[in-house]
Amino acid sequence: MIWLPFSFFVTAILYASVGFAGGSTYNALLVLAETDYRILPTIALLCNLIVACGGTYRFARAGHVEIKRIYPWIITSVPAAWLGGYLKISETMFVGLLGVSLLAAGLRMLFKKTDEITLEKLPVYNWKFFSPVVGIILGLLAGLVGIGGGIFLAPVLHLLRWDNAKKIAATCSVFILVNSIAGLAGQTMKLGDMQLLASIAPYWILFPAVLAGGQIGSYMGAVRLNPDMLRVLTAFLILYVAGRLLLRWHGMVF
Repeated sequence: MIWLPFSFFVTAILYASVGFAGGSTYNALLVLAETDYRILPTIALLCNLIVACGGTYRFARAGHVEIKRIYPWIITSVPAAWLGGYLKISETMFVGLLGVSLLAAGLRMLFKKTDEITLEKLPVYNWKFFSPVVGIILGLLAGLVGIGGGIFLAPVLHLLRWDNAKKIAATCSVFILVNSIAGLAGQTMKLGDMQLLASIAPYWILFPAVLAGGQIGSYMGAVRLNPDMLRVLTAFLILYVAGRLLLRWHGMVF
C-alpha cells in the first residue's frame, strides 16, 4: 500500500499549509484502505498530533497564541473529546459521521475568504456561556470521528469575527492539539485489547510521512506560497474523499 503513506504525506502538506492537521482526511483514507474501523481513529489522531504540534509551535513563536482567550473554547471540549473517543459506535455510524464532517469541512474550506479582518472592525465578544457550549459539541464530534475539531471551530470564530485570521488559525491549532490528545486517550482506553493496539504497528510509516508533510506545509503556509490555490486544492481533495465515503455509507445503509 505505497499509495497510503504518499496520500498522508500530501494531505499533511495541504492541511498544514492552511493551518489544520488533516485528521478527517486521514480517517477517510484509512477507511478506503479497508483498515479496521476500531483502530483507524487512533492512527489518525496520532498523525494529527504530529502535525498539530508543529503548527502550534510555529504560531506560539510568532506570538499568535493567547491562552487566556483560548481556554474558554477548550475547557469543555477536552473532556467531551475524551468521551467521544471512548464511546463505541457502529462502523455505519462512523462512516456516515465522517463523510458528513468531511463534506462540511470541504465546503467551508472551498468558500473560505482569506482576507484578514482588522481589529477595529471586530464587535465586542462577551457571550459567557457560548464558548463552553460550542466546545462541548465540537469536542464530542471530534472524539467520535477521531479528529481535532479545528476545522469546525474556524468557521464559528470567523462568523463571530473573534479576531484576525492568524489568531483564529492559532486558536484552531491549539484546539486541534488538545482535543487530539483527549480523543486519543479515549480511543486507546476503548480499545483495551493489546492485540488491537499491536495491529497499529504496521502503519508506522504513516507517522514520518505526516511529519515531513506537516513541516513542508507549515513552511509553505508561512511564506504564503499561493495560499488560495492550496486552499482550493485541499477543498477539492476533501470533497472527493467525502463523496467516496458517503457512497460507501449509502451502500452500507441501503
